[in-house]
Amino acid sequence: MLAALTVCVVLAGCAADTGRGDGAGAPARTPATAAGPTDPSPAGALPEGALLVTDFGADTVTFVDPARRGRAAALGSVTVGAAPYGVALGADGMAWVATAEGVAVVDTGARRRVALIPYATATGPVTTGEYRGGGMGIALSPDGTRVYVGVNVPDGGGTLEVIDTRRRAVVRTVPVGRRPFDVDVSRDGRQVHATGHDSFDVTVVDTGTWSARRIEVAPYGTEGGLGSWLKPHYAAVRPSDGALLLPFEGERLAVVDPRSGRVRVEPMTADTHQHGVTIGADGTLYVVGTGPIDPSRDEGPSLTVRSPGGQERVVPLGGPHEDVAVSADGRTAYVSGGFTRDGHWDGISAVDLGTGRVTRLAVGHRPLDIAVL
Repeated sequence: MLAALTVCVVLAGCAADTGRGDGAGAPARTPATAAGPTDPSPAGALPEGALLVTDFGADTVTFVDPARRGRAAALGSVTVGAAPYGVALGADGMAWVATAEGVAVVDTGARRRVALIPYATATGPVTTGEYRGGGMGIALSPDGTRVYVGVNVPDGGGTLEVIDTRRRAVVRTVPVGRRPFDVDVSRDGRQVHATGHDSFDVTVVDTGTWSARRIEVAPYGTEGGLGSWLKPHYAAVRPSDGALLLPFEGERLAVVDPRSGRVRVEPMTADTHQHGVTIGADGTLYVVGTGPIDPSRDEGPSLTVRSPGGQERVVPLGGPHEDVAVSADGRTAYVSGGFTRDGHWDGISAVDLGTGRVTRLAVGHRPLDIAVL
């Protein structure tokens, strides 16, 4: 794969912020009202195991019943704000959605938006597409009192904004790396980790002092700068020791100790450009492969299932995907078809983790992030 990287033959990848990404700079829809509109949605309680996906190609989130097939799987949508990216779900059923306009609060029981919290950071005009300003990665504190959202500032550094969930207001901002694709919280809530895609780093923020430390995460080096395809995307916090796990290219797994700042690299086997990642309570890692950088050398889209001991099983997927979530019983992985670049599709792939069988569900509009309700 390495010899082909300078060619930039692209099915999938994340090059420089050139303003030419899919949909970048496109005008957004009319901003939603603060009170929050509700789109038509079937009445009654959601089924057990329902999903919520962010529609990056629209201004909605969509509820999904993965037990249904075809378009019957979609249970209705709620308008939240332009180009919704990440979603974090609270124990109280409130979903916090990072959009280009602000953080939307969705009552998943009532299926309606109840608030839209504007960012404290100036992000420029509201646009859509890969390079749009506004919220990207988002996470809740373990006690549910704070939301942490990584805010992208086009042509500038990122910001971590801290939202008080009771007041529903931004109470603090901390500078972090460029284009914060992902935000993760340590199990004890004492640290927040913002993954800076365009700055090759993770910013570790202490939630007691609000001090920040930068850890470079660049197992291939940083020589390509903003034009490099070999940047960090998403991270997962390992339950056993709090290490951050960041996959690269289906070849290398960066294991980051957020306390010492040390980065160790382990081999991976999928040989495909990788984006989304999640981890199970038992330490099993699930990694989304979006497809080859060079189709003549690299493998296609896939889901890697990596055991805590490092053994990997690679499940092929049809077409690029972006992020992944796992069902409560651990039997099914849901992989979003939205993808941040060209090649996205309107649906999710449900992967039976026992058999490897893949079922495609036609839901949403470029669904990017997934929460299991």
